[in-house]
Amino acid sequence: MSNNPSRNVSDRLRAIDWADDAAAFRHAHSRALLMREYLRRAALWAQAYEAEQSWPFFDITGHVDAGVTIPPDVAEELEQLLKELAPASLRTTCRGAVRWAELRAAHGDLPKDLPDPYEPLLLMYERGGGYYLEEYLDLNGVMIPLRDVRSNASATPFITLAPATLDALDAEGEMTYFAKISDGYPQHSPRGIVRRRVDDDGRTHDEAFTRNLRWEPTEYLRLYDLGHNETDHVRITEIEAAAFIESLTEKFTETS
Repeated sequence: MSNNPSRNVSDRLRAIDWADDAAAFRHAHSRALLMREYLRRAALWAQAYEAEQSWPFFDITGHVDAGVTIPPDVAEELEQLLKELAPASLRTTCRGAVRWAELRAAHGDLPKDLPDPYEPLLLMYERGGGYYLEEYLDLNGVMIPLRDVRSNASATPFITLAPATLDALDAEGEMTYFAKISDGYPQHSPRGIVRRRVDDDGRTHDEAFTRNLRWEPTEYLRLYDLGHNETDHVRITEIEAAAFIESLTEKFTETS
């Protein structure tokens, strides 16, 4: 890795297979979460610097310090890459992410309460390329509404960006997550989590995230429905499930 921050981001962008539709579909769930998190972070920066009219896909550095520049060789290589990419807003965010790296290196006085705006978007690009912007945001596998600055700024944060966590959220089909709760194990710190996944052929799969740090088949939900399981559960969001997965992964990685 280079000591040049903008070079590092440019290299990440150049390493992406922007035409990998298979990866986009394979990572549809995590890409949607990452895009929503980018929209949230970008909205916070837009509000902080009175740039709401430029949101969502914009060069934040231009509103913080327009004088920031990137090395000419990095700029040239970046523009060569961007010739092949669309839409124009995607090119804007790529330039923005590279310039942001230079801004962070040059300014130690950036607001501490505002998160890195571009990292979720870079991770999304690395997990299957870009997007198409029409009435909805089309991520090549899932479509999400754009909404407005205020609603995005107030959205629930998705801060668990570790690759293993993102991978654990990706699977075929529609998923519903549940937290197993009991005395001493509230919803935010449950005994465990399970999910009911309905694949593209309509088949149902019940799975638990285990200490083996992977999803494995479980009879818990079926037995509960039959009245044979006393441990209760509540429905949770993907973001809550991600927090549990990351916490469990960190715990068992540290002790292994």
